Amino acid sequence: MILSIIIGCITCMLLILAVIFKPTIKINKLKLDTFWIVAIAGAIITLLTGALPLDFLANNLETTSSINPLKIMVLLLSLTMLSITLDELGFFEHVASLAIKKVGGSKYKLFFTFYVLTAILTIFTSNDIVILTFTLFICYFSKNAKISPIPYLVMEFVTANTYSMLFIIGNPTNIYIASFFNISFLDYFKSMWLATILAGIVSLSILLLIFRKDLSKKMELSEVEIVNVKHKTLSLIAIIHLIACTTLLAISNYINLQMWIVTLMFALSLSIVLIVYTVIFKDIKPITHVYKRLPYTLCFFVLSMYIIVLSLDCHGISSYIANYIDSLSSSKIITALIYGSSSTITDNLINNIPMSLGFASILNQATINKEVAIFASIIGSNIGAYVTPIGALAGIMWMRILKEENVEFGFKDFIKYCSIVAIPTLAAALIGLLIII
Repeated sequence: MILSIIIGCITCMLLILAVIFKPTIKINKLKLDTFWIVAIAGAIITLLTGALPLDFLANNLETTSSINPLKIMVLLLSLTMLSITLDELGFFEHVASLAIKKVGGSKYKLFFTFYVLTAILTIFTSNDIVILTFTLFICYFSKNAKISPIPYLVMEFVTANTYSMLFIIGNPTNIYIASFFNISFLDYFKSMWLATILAGIVSLSILLLIFRKDLSKKMELSEVEIVNVKHKTLSLIAIIHLIACTTLLAISNYINLQMWIVTLMFALSLSIVLIVYTVIFKDIKPITHVYKRLPYTLCFFVLSMYIIVLSLDCHGISSYIANYIDSLSSSKIITALIYGSSSTITDNLINNIPMSLGFASILNQATINKEVAIFASIIGSNIGAYVTPIGALAGIMWMRILKEENVEFGFKDFIKYCSIVAIPTLAAALIGLLIII
């Protein structure tokens, strides 16, 4: 037990230090993120020292239930593949450029336009995809319009990590925790819709208050260039795949079909379409660019942290924590506060993905107000992303993009703007959850 705790603590500490001081390393021309390398090292040490017996790991990886981490990785990669295909074909930029053309010289209109686009696209794709896509677009647009990108960038990041709560597919942490407890697409939505709406209203209100002076100024907006969609037929097919996949996910529980199978079917189908396109038109860019952008390192990271968390679970540490929290949970309100706040804090100590892995094990041992505890933890895993950049991989990637685009927005700026929004938004979301459950 002691060995598992030591390895877990050291791995988490090194992970935080790597994210803050050395997020990437360069080997010749190869640039690597350090977060997953640290996690792999921790997992290897866990296995080599016997902190996690190999047969215990094998039994968990061989399980046929939906909580199998390998199935969850398939679900994540398949969903990401559908979204990245649309991004590569220029669909998101096309929609954004059409919308921005309507704003005129009003910064408020521009702000709300970005807000609506970010919210809608996050709901139907994921927070990571929207952040990686829209951040560059906002930076590019702001430079050309000669305006500060900060209000729009902060709004984009906060909004993406707020509306990612609405559907299971909005965030990898949703996918993991909901799949772990076999929560269906519709049951998840029924529990989270009000929490998401209240969180969206509160976060938007605070953002408007923070940036009111900047947004009240007019801007000189030159002619907006409409970004055309590449390969219109392919784009239409990709949109149909995404809509059909989301629809089938919504009813998957009623037709006894696991979500990872649904997403895999559509990812394979779209892959076949891209292969056929490549053969006919001799153009390999669409399929190669899509598969190069898939988050393979995220899979290594999740599986490695899963091994470390599983070693803690193996020695009963998760059960001890669950029993302690149960002893404090005298009501649903207390349970929501404990799990909502602790998951948010833990996000920013070890990142939201390992937090979700650890909390899933703890929640599995919990006996009091379990449903409230599960969804409060999911809320914390999303909103915790905008307390510090360490809170989510999306935050780490977002900060790196801003640095590459020469946008002056450091760690202190992140705390100054984003963390102010987090606490009241968390409170609003938990109130919405308690009203429903």
